[in-house]
Amino acid sequence: MEIFLWILSLIGSFSIMEFMAWFTHKYIMHGILWYLHEDHHKKDHDSWFERNDTFFLFYAIVSMLFVLSWAKLDFFYGLPIAIGIFLYGLTYFIVHDIFIHRRFKIFRNVDNKYARGIRLAHKMHHKNIHKKGGECFGMLIVPFKYFK
Repeated sequence: MEIFLWILSLIGSFSIMEFMAWFTHKYIMHGILWYLHEDHHKKDHDSWFERNDTFFLFYAIVSMLFVLSWAKLDFFYGLPIAIGIFLYGLTYFIVHDIFIHRRFKIFRNVDNKYARGIRLAHKMHHKNIHKKGGECFGMLIVPFKYFK
């Protein structure tokens, strides 16, 4: 039973991260920390890196705190939660940075209904280059209208 709860914790933390990413993107990145996210919408630099890239640090720190809670405080679910957060971050990097924004030259030939839908939803998000008035703040779960 313990292993089942461990796996459930990992899957649950990964799933909760989609909501956390949506919430953070809509209310933090397009809110008080717009300064860090703005260069992702308006290319005001020549660097390969963006100020927006610093957001991964927040979730990396949260993940590490869960590892520490597992290692130092014997919090049994700390490790699966940390792994779930890490796996979501890895998925985010692959889907958002590599597949959608094509920061690396891989996954360029992926073409299926889901891939086209999330790419279109993200394109619609980037149509608005301003802090307010955007749409599609999630990454893996987007409105059905983009899958037509």
